[in-house]
Amino acid sequence: MAGLLFNAMVWGLAWWPMRQLQSAGLHPLWATAIIFAIAVVVIGLHQPAAWRELATQPPLWLILLAAGTTNAAFNWGVTVGDVVRVILLFYLMPLWAVLLARVVLHERITPSAMLRVAMALVGAAIVLWPSGERQAAPFNPIDLLGLLGGFSFAVNNIMLKRESHRLGGGRGLAMFLGGCVVSLVLALALPQVPGPPPLAWPWLLGALALGTCFVLSNLALQYGVSHLPANATAVIMLTEVLWATVSALALGAGSMSFTLALGGGLIVGAAALAALKP
Repeated sequence: MAGLLFNAMVWGLAWWPMRQLQSAGLHPLWATAIIFAIAVVVIGLHQPAAWRELATQPPLWLILLAAGTTNAAFNWGVTVGDVVRVILLFYLMPLWAVLLARVVLHERITPSAMLRVAMALVGAAIVLWPSGERQAAPFNPIDLLGLLGGFSFAVNNIMLKRESHRLGGGRGLAMFLGGCVVSLVLALALPQVPGPPPLAWPWLLGALALGTCFVLSNLALQYGVSHLPANATAVIMLTEVLWATVSALALGAGSMSFTLALGGGLIVGAAALAALKP
């Protein structure tokens, strides 16, 4: 359990070091590419056979793309936007997962799944509904990053389930390599993304430290899921929302209103029901 809590804590608090790297001149896409490159080197050296598996298994390429899009969108969103809002929209993934499981895995949509879809949709409508200062701008482009990150994460999880018979090395390498490659491609392709700053120890050490934390959190996750039931794992991982929300509100990187709390409660409730299902 401690390993899973550590993993959730790392991801829930990752927005803060990402913002520190941005203040040092490193755009979140560049930061994500560098951080995940560190993880790729570690995994590639530890499990060299994973490269061969990744090169010869096309389904892993979709995991690479989905995981890369997830990390690029999520890290960019929590760095430049309201952390609470972005992470709540990200956790709409149970909605996408139900729909994707029907298409990809041919799973039946049960009444409980329909309930989760309804809760997630109502919660999303409440969160996205313009109010107060947002009336003049009903759609915030940063919202799209949270939605895209959650959808990509659902694709990633569905593909991991479909490819669960494969060795873990190739899957893990695909996920980390995706975080590096997709972020790097976007950073180079998007004109609004500035290039990386000149080499300097503060942001280099910061990126190295965060990359190390991600590698350790991944190891902790793998250890945790191998020792706990899947439902317990999913519930514990939801504490990421708690870490992110409390830290963002405490440090002024997010805001909370009644409507956001209501919509967010429905979204997290749908995720919790998905985690508790048999």
